[in-house]
This record gives sequence, structure tokens and C-alpha cells, in this order.
Amino acid sequence: MQKQIKSALISVFYKDNLENIVKKLGEQGVTIYSTGGTQKFIEELGVKCVAVEDLTAYPSILGGRVKTLHPKVFGGILARRENPQDLEQLKQYEIPEIDLVIVDLYPFEETVKSTTEEQAIIEKIDIGGVSLIRAAGKNFKDVVIVASKDQYADLEKVLTENNGATTIQDRRNFAAKAFEVCANYDVAISQYFLNNEPGDYFQVSAPQGQVNRYGENPHQRGVYYGNLNEIFNKLHGKELSFNNLVDVDAACQLIREFTETTFAVIKHTNVCGIASRSTLKEAWDAALAGDKESAFGGVLVCNKTIDKTTAEAINEIFFEILIAPGFEAEALTVLQAKKNRILLEQKQPVSSKYMFKNVLNGVLLQDGDNGNYKEWNDVGAHAATAEQKSDLEFANIVCKHLKSNAIALVKNKQLVGKGCGQTSRIDALRHAIEKAGQFSFDLKGAVMASDAFFPFDDCVRIAHEQGINAVIQPGGSVRDNDSVEFCKQHDMVMVMTGMRHFRH
Repeated sequence: MQKQIKSALISVFYKDNLENIVKKLGEQGVTIYSTGGTQKFIEELGVKCVAVEDLTAYPSILGGRVKTLHPKVFGGILARRENPQDLEQLKQYEIPEIDLVIVDLYPFEETVKSTTEEQAIIEKIDIGGVSLIRAAGKNFKDVVIVASKDQYADLEKVLTENNGATTIQDRRNFAAKAFEVCANYDVAISQYFLNNEPGDYFQVSAPQGQVNRYGENPHQRGVYYGNLNEIFNKLHGKELSFNNLVDVDAACQLIREFTETTFAVIKHTNVCGIASRSTLKEAWDAALAGDKESAFGGVLVCNKTIDKTTAEAINEIFFEILIAPGFEAEALTVLQAKKNRILLEQKQPVSSKYMFKNVLNGVLLQDGDNGNYKEWNDVGAHAATAEQKSDLEFANIVCKHLKSNAIALVKNKQLVGKGCGQTSRIDALRHAIEKAGQFSFDLKGAVMASDAFFPFDDCVRIAHEQGINAVIQPGGSVRDNDSVEFCKQHDMVMVMTGMRHFRH
């Protein structure tokens, strides 16, 4: 059923792109009610407007906190047009029907980002706007609600193509978007009062950035909710897919752990190559050497600006994505030669204060895995040397970013072997050793990191046979002493961190 818009209430904070709508309503003879700055804006366009104060016979009071909260406004919005009693009361109290409500909300989230002054933030908690949105949305059978400037184009299309008439589906669609606006707003306010800590309800609200081509597999639908533009400048390439986004997150979570010049290669969220060196080109060469096979089609990430020399070296392999804090102009020219290759300039770190996943029709939430990697207890044959300490710290960070069960073998701040996603720790070690052998790495003098404790001494025995001379692990097994005693007897360093890094 179509309904003609004959009257409208407009009260907005943002006037952007509102001009055409106001003029169109004026041309269609719609009676417009408005307040304050919006009223002035409308009248300056040469369109007639009735002040809400004239409708209610009450002025705007309490410094503007109360303007539209009045029965003559809400009665006109909430009245059910098919209900004779409602219509009789409108007539009795001289309340006009209101067919269209255009209102947005005070910029609460923007204010929180721009100041810590509590009073300024509190004043941006909208009351009247939310009430108007909910009222109009509830009565969508009769009323059109436009709750954001992002919907102005949709409204203008309806006004132009249908000459101000709307269908029930039009009104339902506008209402659905309006309630989303309110929900997002309420979550932002709630999180402010909770200091962004978890409360009694799981609350997350993020804007829809893009619809993916598909999800993890082609038969699955995929949508990304968030704002990639806050984190990256996309300099080149195709759209990021669902799997791309998962890998990019893993890459960014990893690289934020390093300050020394570091390059890493990610494949299916696991690190397959990583190294720290004095120059970026050297770091790239060492990272690639760690597993040239797995690097094919991977996601590359570094923490320094990409120069031309490094770009030319990277350009020799096929990769999906390259993430860096900057790109020299000559480097971009080299890397942009292939059109689908995605180049992301990272503007800010990726936050990991909380992590969550959906399970069993509910949500699991936990703190981000942010640990101190430089504190441990030496429990082996002797304390670690300065060189061993450097490699042990590096290995521990890398191992944290591998799927459990995980083992990382490191030598001279280069990942030389890794085993991940295994159902036993000894299998993870065997896989790591096999990988090291595949690319001809000598494990003599290497270090080993484990994401969890060793239940037996089998892993340190095998490591010793390979020439590995230092081990970092969290400890915590009832049989820790078996591994400790083996290290003591065979002149091996073992350090215990007391911090496990499972990654399921």
C-alpha cells in the first residue's frame, strides 16, 4: 500500500546533502516542521517551515535538551492511521499527522574520540533524536523514518521517482536501518560508561565496510564489518576477500610485536617465514629463505618503508598482499606492475585488547594475548648467552603466532623451521625439523620455542640430536623436571616463561 508524504519533521545535526530533499518536499507541497539550526537552514533555501515551538506552544528549554519531546510531536508520529480512536484524539488535541521524520543523532562517537572532557561527551548523548527515531520506526506502517545522512540518497530517490509516495516495503526498509542506527549508538554509549570493558551483555557494533565475494569457501556468504580505511590506505589491487582479511589480521598482529627491521610471510594465518635484519632487503631475503615453497601466494608484511631494491626482489615471486608502513615512489612503480596484487599502507597498529569467537550459539571473549617476552627463569645447564636470549625472545614471539601445537626453530633471528597445527607436540617438532632440512638449514646452534609445556623429555632429546642448544617454553607440566634434567646433563639452555601461548 502506497502512502503519500504530506507532512515532515526535520531536525538534524548534519545538513550535508539535505538541500535537494528539502527543495523537493517544498515543491510537493509537504508541510515541514523543524527546530533551531535546521529551521534556519530550510528557510534560507526559500522553503516554508513551521517551528516546532509554534506547534507545541512550548519553547526549546534546558539549553536545547528539550525541544521535540511533546505529545503534539509524538502523537502525530505514533498515531495509527487505521485506528478511529487515534484519529479522533488527534482531532481533539489539534495534533497534525506527521508522515516523514528526518532526524540524526548527536555525534557521540566522534566526541569521545576528540575529547576526554566528560561533560562535553555527556551532552552528546541524544535523547530527543533517539525517541523520534524509535517512535517513527515503530509506526513504520504509516511513517517514513530517515535516521542518518547516509540514507538521504535513498529518500531523494523515493521522492523523485514516486513523487513522494512510499510503499510499505520502503517504510519497513527505512525503519530497519533506523533501528540499526539506534543500536549502534546505544552500544557506543554503553561502552563509554563501561570504559570499553566487558559487561553483562556481549556488545559489539561495527560499520559494514564491504560485502566479500564469498566467505571462507565459495558456497559461503561473507561480509566484513569494520572500517579498513582507519587502518590502511589501499594503494593498489583487487578487493580484499574474506580469507585475505583473516590473513591480513594475522600479519598485522605479528608485525606489531617487532621494532627491529623485520619482514614476515603469512600463509593461512601461520608464519611461514620471518627474519629481523639490519636492512629491509636482508630481512626479506632471510624471511623468504625460511620457506620459499609456502611463500607462494602468501601475505607479506614488514615494519619499514618498502624501497626500490626490496621491491624488485619481492617482485620476483607471486604473492597476494603486501603490507608496509610506507612505499617509496619507485618501489610502487615496480610493485604495481601486476594489477591484482594488493598493496596496503598501514597507518596504525591493529588493536588486540580483546579477542572473541562464536561457539555453541554464544560468544567466547578473552583478553588479547599480550605478554612480556623478556622475563623468564633459566632452569637449564647455564644461563642463556646474549645471542641466545635474542633468538629465544624472537622464537617465542613467532611461536605464539603459529597454530597449536606449535614449535618454532630460530637461528640468528630467522625462522628456519616450524611445525604448527599438530595434534602432538613431538609431531610439531618433527615437522619443524623436516622443514629446516627441506631448505638445507643447519640446526646446530639454533633455539627451539614451544607454545606450551613438554609433557615428556622426548622433544628436548630430539632437539639435542639436531644440534639445538637452547629451549624456551612456558613450563607447567608435572614432568617438567624430566626435560630440565636432560638439558642440565647435556649442556643445554632451558628457560621457562610461565606463560602459555595456545592458539586454537
